Amino acid sequence: MIDFKEELRKFKPALEVDGIEEVIKSNEIKDMIDLLTHITRNLEIKSEGKE
Repeated sequence: MIDFKEELRKFKPALEVDGIEEVIKSNEIKDMIDLLTHITRNLEIKSEGKE
């Protein structure tokens, strides 16, 4: 049988996980900025067409 307490005691998280988390967060922010920029440009184009 697996001794879960022993396995948990030996557990050490991978060092890359912290780095990946930061990259994902920064990419999410960049994606949101890209979306907002795209929406703003589309709204500007539509408003120019109505004038």
